[in-house]
Amino acid sequence: MSKLPFANRRAAGQALAKRLSAEADAKTLVLGLPRGGVPVAAEIALALDAPLDVMVVRKLGVPGHEEFAMGAIASGDVTVLDDALVKRLNIDEKRLQAVIDAERRELARRETAYRGERPYPDLHEREIILVDDGIATGASMRAAIQAVRQLGAARLVVSVPVAPQETLEQLTGEVDEVVCVATPSNFRAVGQWYVDFGQTSDIEVSEYLGKHN
Repeated sequence: MSKLPFANRRAAGQALAKRLSAEADAKTLVLGLPRGGVPVAAEIALALDAPLDVMVVRKLGVPGHEEFAMGAIASGDVTVLDDALVKRLNIDEKRLQAVIDAERRELARRETAYRGERPYPDLHEREIILVDDGIATGASMRAAIQAVRQLGAARLVVSVPVAPQETLEQLTGEVDEVVCVATPSNFRAVGQWYVDFGQTSDIEVSEYLGKHN
């Protein structure tokens, strides 16, 4: 297991890149999940000499408890819902749709902010390395996985610095490979495994993309 906590997202990306040294070829594309996953993904793209782009994902928060995910949406018009949770909390269709609509507007805003006029990359028949700064429940990553599959990727690798083992096991059957540096047993939140876990801004995301494209 890697020494924890990571100093910052760049250090986490560098540690992760060492596990991926044999993964890149001419068709490899690194996709970071904004915003925190992009600095991690940038280090991987640099180490592998591969292009970098983003897969925008938005968590669907429970009304009144927005930090608690009931699903997620992603680029490619993908929606992933925890139907059992929605039913258990008695979230009606109107409230659910309101959350989805709001997050779709924010997703579209971010797509424009990060990419501008640059077209979305062609994922067909490519190897995609999906990167985030960590995984907790897996809802955002699961939405990203479904989006990448729908867009025709030939091979899909999920790559994160830290995550609970049980969440990784749930994702294993959905992708070709899962690469993770550390799987601590006392996992509560991604941020607990970083010294510096400050927010990544939209401007920083755009700057990372500009350096690698």
